[in-house]
Amino acid sequence: MFKKLSEAIRRKPIIGWGILGAVMVCVFLLGLLAASVTERRAEIATLYNNVKVKITGIEPRNEIWGENFPREYDTWKKTAETDFRSKHLGNAPEDVLAERPEMVVLWAGYAFSRDYAAPRGHAYTIEDMRSTLRTGTPDADTPDMQPGTCWTCKSPDVPRVMHEQGIAEFYKHKWSELGTEIVNPLGCADCHDPETMNLTITRPALIEAFERQGKSVADATPQEMRTLVCAQCHVEYYFKGDGKYLTFPWDKGQTVEEIETYYDQTEFSDWTHALSRAPMLKAQHPDYELFQLGPHAQRGLGCADCHMPYMSEGGIKYSNHQVMSPFKNISSTCQTCHRDSEENLRKYVYDYQDKALEIRDRIETELSKAHIMAKSAWDNGASESEMKESLRLLRQAQWRWDFAVASHGGSFHAPVETQRILAHSLDKSLQAQLALQKVLYTHNVKEVSMPDLSTKDKAQAYIGLDMEKITKDKERWKEAVVPQWVAKAKNEGKLL
Repeated sequence: MFKKLSEAIRRKPIIGWGILGAVMVCVFLLGLLAASVTERRAEIATLYNNVKVKITGIEPRNEIWGENFPREYDTWKKTAETDFRSKHLGNAPEDVLAERPEMVVLWAGYAFSRDYAAPRGHAYTIEDMRSTLRTGTPDADTPDMQPGTCWTCKSPDVPRVMHEQGIAEFYKHKWSELGTEIVNPLGCADCHDPETMNLTITRPALIEAFERQGKSVADATPQEMRTLVCAQCHVEYYFKGDGKYLTFPWDKGQTVEEIETYYDQTEFSDWTHALSRAPMLKAQHPDYELFQLGPHAQRGLGCADCHMPYMSEGGIKYSNHQVMSPFKNISSTCQTCHRDSEENLRKYVYDYQDKALEIRDRIETELSKAHIMAKSAWDNGASESEMKESLRLLRQAQWRWDFAVASHGGSFHAPVETQRILAHSLDKSLQAQLALQKVLYTHNVKEVSMPDLSTKDKAQAYIGLDMEKITKDKERWKEAVVPQWVAKAKNEGKLL
């Protein structure tokens, strides 16, 4: 056989070159396999042989995890950086109500009309919760504005307290009652099993939502988990019943219309609008729901693929835990799949965003006008039966607007779906105006005077907020109470 092969090669040298090429390819592939095995062994050695601290149970202190996983911890600490800015927002503090004061009118009667800031990194989850005017001044003079459920997505202390007290009991607390318990910012124990470092779900609301749909989180693939750990918090949710039990409204489905149907059938509303008296829905941040309808999810990508790109150091491959916009480092995110320039990739996204925000701005003008028209109708003697259709349209219009704009990155995650939702919101806002014009005409109102909403201060004054007092009360409360919370937590070893 070898003699015949040798004779064939002598007559046709190209056969020899072909065999040589095939051998070289095989050697190259074996080399890649060996390198991969070596790299994986290095990762395993780092995980299991270089453990400095034995972590058992629910360890909420991120610094402890950092002893064993310094690379990941060092990148997590960078979530405290506020130096990034894209065309639309970034990771620095930003007063959204000051930029878009008509939102104050849209949330009249609700805590968001006091304060709505652009989100910062995970390192700020506790600080921002203590500082926001939405939680009020929970002292002897002013009761808590929010329940303890509001802490759910802010800290790895949450699963610890749930384990100690019970899930339902955790939700029943007043917000301030948990001030000395929920003290560590969002971090390691929120997503990882300390024994195996596998991704895990620590918030029961997601598990319960899957179970009501006949599914189990335990069946999720590792790639699916790279999205589901984010979906524990980056979702639409509401506080159910007097116990304020955190619930994901997915029983009918996860689209904006299906979630609305769920809320309508349960007769749920977050609050009654202070001007229009419409029963309103407040979208939280339905990032997961919209992401599922976009091109990246439909091609099998997960949140971590773009927001936590892989890094390498000394043969160790690990995820960057500075969870933030992929635009921070396009070469490690977008360009791992898209063979295009950074300039072009940015332009594509900005085009999506610009078009969606053009519709958003128009909605905020028309929808706020509709709420003011509804107030005028009530003031001029309109009846509940006359206002029923207008209030239904106001609820539907604002729900769609909020669903689209409250989602972090919705105009990129699912640009077609987001623009569809916004278009429907604008349509219903204008339908509400038409319905209100009929009511106003019936009561001989020919024109409604629109207030000056050019600044946040003017808009807040129009809806009756005394922001000077609210802000002073909050600062007084923070100076008096928060240091006590921190000192107590440190004394009890809950905070380093």
